[in-house]
Amino acid sequence: MKIARVETFLVPPRWLFCRIETDDGVVGWGEPVVEGRAEVVRSAVEVLAEYLVGQDPLRIQDHWQVLSKGGFYRGGPVLSSAVAGIDQALWDIAGRALGVPVHTLLGGPVRDTVRVYAWVGGDEPEGLKEAVTAQMEAGFTAVKMNAAGRTPPIGSPAETAAVVERVAAAREALGPHHDVAVDFHGRFSAANARRVLHEIAPLHPLFVEEPVLPEQAHLLPGLVAASSVPLATGERLYGRADFLPALTAGIAVAQPDLSHAGGISEVTRIASLAETFGAHLAPHCPLGPIALAASLQVAFATPNFLIQEQSRGIHYNKDADLLSYLVDTEPFRFVDGQAHRTTLPGLGVAVDEDAVRAADRSGHAWRNPVWRHADGSFAEW
Repeated sequence: MKIARVETFLVPPRWLFCRIETDDGVVGWGEPVVEGRAEVVRSAVEVLAEYLVGQDPLRIQDHWQVLSKGGFYRGGPVLSSAVAGIDQALWDIAGRALGVPVHTLLGGPVRDTVRVYAWVGGDEPEGLKEAVTAQMEAGFTAVKMNAAGRTPPIGSPAETAAVVERVAAAREALGPHHDVAVDFHGRFSAANARRVLHEIAPLHPLFVEEPVLPEQAHLLPGLVAASSVPLATGERLYGRADFLPALTAGIAVAQPDLSHAGGISEVTRIASLAETFGAHLAPHCPLGPIALAASLQVAFATPNFLIQEQSRGIHYNKDADLLSYLVDTEPFRFVDGQAHRTTLPGLGVAVDEDAVRAADRSGHAWRNPVWRHADGSFAEW
């Protein structure tokens, strides 16, 4: 069995899919994308495909080494995301060729269900409590929200109070038996984060995500020491070496993205590294169905897994959503906030190839917004 063809598809709302086909007709799918830079990652996949065509698809770990390191320059979001999507597709091929789900190839399942959470906004306070209530009525037991929108370096008393009020509104709707995670999104300075963490600690967030920017891992030890709130980070970290400073700092939750951090192969290694620090895995995934399918396969086989992000109903999905490109949506039917383990081969999802090819004909050019403070200076989005 040899790799015969590698294709990419730019599909709305902001995704990139990768299809790898072997010479005997086995097809695997992956999702290599950097949101807002999908076209750049597409070009990277095309370059990496020059090496892949003609190779044995089952040599997954060897291909990961060559694709990640064989160009001498390594790392970063574009290369790591291109490798991630290819890696997902190769694991999909391996599972389909052998007739087993990927979690079996990873050593077998350690759980039968995976807890997932839903997004409820939070950039603006309007409708937040209603959104949380709606997700609870849909069966979810955990939600995630942004702490604030555009955020100054040091918040005023009113701005700090507004964050607390939003989290309090979510907590009131959830009650004491459900969870809210709060995303600072790298919008807070360390000083501002320290102040806000103290104020929201009595509301018991499940975790606070990206309390500071990813390049400020050296500031994490002070935040960990200053607060009882579990801290999480990782959506903008791309490999074990990137995660090591954060784990050493004492984060409670590692959040690699299966479409950014080198795919299934590297995220399983990140999970093992996190376990040695007593940290848990909560993969970042506000993306499409292939990325989520890959995340779930890892979750079923990872002892120190905590909870899984998913994009049903997320505000980015205007032209298509998580279920738009699937033949069968059953794998993403969440019951009581849980995804149930599938025994389907590979990643466990059937991609609607006709729909993907049709979507690619129009493509997309999604870009994240650029924010500015009131004085005109750049603001973190």
